[in-house]
Amino acid sequence: MYSSYINGEWKTTGKTFEDFSPVTLSNFADVIDADAADAKAAVEAAHQAFPTWSGLSADERSAYLIKVAEALEEMATEVEEILINEVGSWIGKAKFESTTAPKMWRTAATLAAQVKGYELVSPTGKKSMVVREPLGVVSVITPWNVPLNLSSRTTSGILAVGNTVVLKPSELSPISGGWVLAKAFEKAGVPKGVFNVLTCSKQQVAEVGEVITTHPKVKAISFTGSTKIGKHIAGKAGALLKKVSMELGGKDAMIIMEDADLSTAVNAAVFSSFNHSGQVCMGTKRIYVAEKIADEFIQRFTTKTKTLQYGDVRDFAKPIAPLINETQAQKVEAQVEDAISKGATVLAGGERDGLYFQPTILKDVTPEMTTYAAETFGPVVSVYVYKDIDEAIRAVNASEFGLSGAVITNNTEKGYEVAQQMESGMCHVNDGTVYNEILAPFGGVKNSGIGRYGGQASVENFTTTRWITVAEKGKQFPPVFMESN
Repeated sequence: MYSSYINGEWKTTGKTFEDFSPVTLSNFADVIDADAADAKAAVEAAHQAFPTWSGLSADERSAYLIKVAEALEEMATEVEEILINEVGSWIGKAKFESTTAPKMWRTAATLAAQVKGYELVSPTGKKSMVVREPLGVVSVITPWNVPLNLSSRTTSGILAVGNTVVLKPSELSPISGGWVLAKAFEKAGVPKGVFNVLTCSKQQVAEVGEVITTHPKVKAISFTGSTKIGKHIAGKAGALLKKVSMELGGKDAMIIMEDADLSTAVNAAVFSSFNHSGQVCMGTKRIYVAEKIADEFIQRFTTKTKTLQYGDVRDFAKPIAPLINETQAQKVEAQVEDAISKGATVLAGGERDGLYFQPTILKDVTPEMTTYAAETFGPVVSVYVYKDIDEAIRAVNASEFGLSGAVITNNTEKGYEVAQQMESGMCHVNDGTVYNEILAPFGGVKNSGIGRYGGQASVENFTTTRWITVAEKGKQFPPVFMESN
């Protein structure tokens, strides 16, 4: 039985919900269904644990986070099986998560000692200090697609700087996105209440979410997911003056310049478009290729895409994973059918087999087609041919999204200039849109989010700045306000 983890204890009674597997098309596990009362208990536990956790030295918090990393390393094989079964991860992606998540915790352990303040020169001779302090209880809501890494990326930095956490993983990945980390915290002996996990069904999301986003003892909210839900949460948080950090949707673009190395371009496009079947926020969904090289790039890109296989996620040679569920498969299918009905050309793929959707390349996509502007959380990419680089940049920036971007060129100086002009939180020259480093500031602009995660960005994002002064002697106030001698 998998369950919520509240104040260092596992919830063992109550209703359960089924955790569907897109691989077996059946129930993978029964999970305890948390409710509003559980959510309140988790917030209270985190609130009670905050003074002790934030009061530990940086070395002491670091030691606990390293133990969490060690526990995750010990659980690697089990974690990979969970990732495969629960969210349909291809074996390569499952191994990537099982090895990267511990690194995130080890790196976060170094952040505990990087909460920096500074001293001001006071015109009155006081000791004047600007300090950074943890916020308190932070609610974290994470998605299902890369569940262990995204939960680790967010919570590790938050905890390192002294906050406590209430984590609600997606109802589609309660085990890999929540239970796994709770188990690691239990093994690591982290004090009770520091890290709490709420596993709940889709039916309970509204009431659990209401508690962890509006509770007065919650000081900040971190959300990773859809733009629609993110805006809803941000609106509530704003009304309550709570700090928010959000990584939302994407319609990420790659620009391939006319001097690009075509092997680099094809490889980056294939990986970034179809890794985890396009169920990645940073996934390439729009490719703009210079007219001079368009025919050859499209031919090579199409040829390679048609070699990608699906069917057994445990086979390294079959990297195309199933979509998470029938609802998502229908959404992807509907976008492709809409595009075809309105004149788009299918260069590769275009059909689905159960929850598997063929890697799909579309051409002649126009604004009246849904897939032109809407996020497509599946293995579908549109290719556009441009004549002038300024034209391509304008097209890229016309999107309401701005998470990640890529530029492929042999002229790296020019590539840097183009990257600077692209409206995205991140951009990579001669790489795909799907790229991250643990210490890098990860996040988007426009409808792709607000705030940054990773390294010093997490330190700044999840602490508050205070100004403290110390006067060696009593201050001299206007005489009328002072006692007579």
